[in-house]
Amino acid sequence: MTHAPLKLVVSGPVGAGKTTFVQTLSQTPVVATEAEASEDIGKASTTVAFDFGTLHLDGQDVHLYGTPGQDRFSFMWEVLCEGALGLVLLVAGDRPQDFLHARNILEFITSRIPVPFLVGVTRQDQPRVWHPADVALYFGLPEEQVVGLNATDPLQAQLLLARLLEFTLASQLRP
Repeated sequence: MTHAPLKLVVSGPVGAGKTTFVQTLSQTPVVATEAEASEDIGKASTTVAFDFGTLHLDGQDVHLYGTPGQDRFSFMWEVLCEGALGLVLLVAGDRPQDFLHARNILEFITSRIPVPFLVGVTRQDQPRVWHPADVALYFGLPEEQVVGLNATDPLQAQLLLARLLEFTLASQLRP
């Protein structure tokens, strides 16, 4: 019996680590829609539609979709989250100036699509980075809903994914 693939979405501001996170987890080459940045966003290229990767987890296919981070591509946030099992919102822990934008992305998505989510605080391997507990306080979330990670570390990415799946299952079992 074949199961439909699980759909997980990774979102967040520009430079939060979405493409890196999808690349770290994917067991297949990632389809990326990178284009040269047309405005100063702090890097040369940016995702303009989505990133797509896959992994096989205990007999189940998982499709990973990374969203663009710029507001002008916000229509993709809703499109990609439709039918998603869960959402990872990434924020760069060394860029608190992006936290408000991250919160706006989260509110935009969750106000339209009721999807269980975790917040991942990237760049935990860097100096002067916000700790997950402080980010949870900023977002008004329980500490267990915010996880610190280095998006280039496969084990940390897998642990965040496992936590999201546990959180998603727990939210589906609540009355």
